[in-house]
Amino acid sequence: MNEIIKAMKERRSIRKFKAEIPDKKDIDAIIEAGLYAANGKAHQESIIIAVTNKELRDKISKDNCKIGGWDEKFDPFYGAPVILIVLDEKDWPNHVYDGSLVIGNMMLAAHSLGLGSIWIHRAREEFETDFYKKLLKDLGIEGEYVGVGHCAIGYIDGEAPEAAPRKSGRVYYV
Repeated sequence: MNEIIKAMKERRSIRKFKAEIPDKKDIDAIIEAGLYAANGKAHQESIIIAVTNKELRDKISKDNCKIGGWDEKFDPFYGAPVILIVLDEKDWPNHVYDGSLVIGNMMLAAHSLGLGSIWIHRAREEFETDFYKKLLKDLGIEGEYVGVGHCAIGYIDGEAPEAAPRKSGRVYYV
């Protein structure tokens, strides 16, 4: 079977990660795969913030948990030590689509390197707050950006789950 299609069929969302941070070369390769995602009119406005600093990672987790309405002890990133946050230009009409493709590419890249990943929402709400707007400013990021999502990555703690059977009746030929 074609390796790309095989990876698409095998990749699963991981909900338990080891604390060990993956090698920087692997993180960089995952980010690069995201930057090669298809995007409308070759606009290439999606940006990625790679969070490997544990203190900031834990703050993002706490804030994300609060937005989600969960118990404060819950980690919505399931212990993943790296969070790749995807944002896109707020006024670009394709921002959600372009950013989504970036995250999809990164999840497949992580899988291809033997790492686990999971897409976590609520980046939009985070980056509407003053703290995260200041973070962008501190990073030298100019302009108006909207959070599309988080790609949490790390080493899988345990076994990757099996794919659920695919529902039938979802394809129509004309």
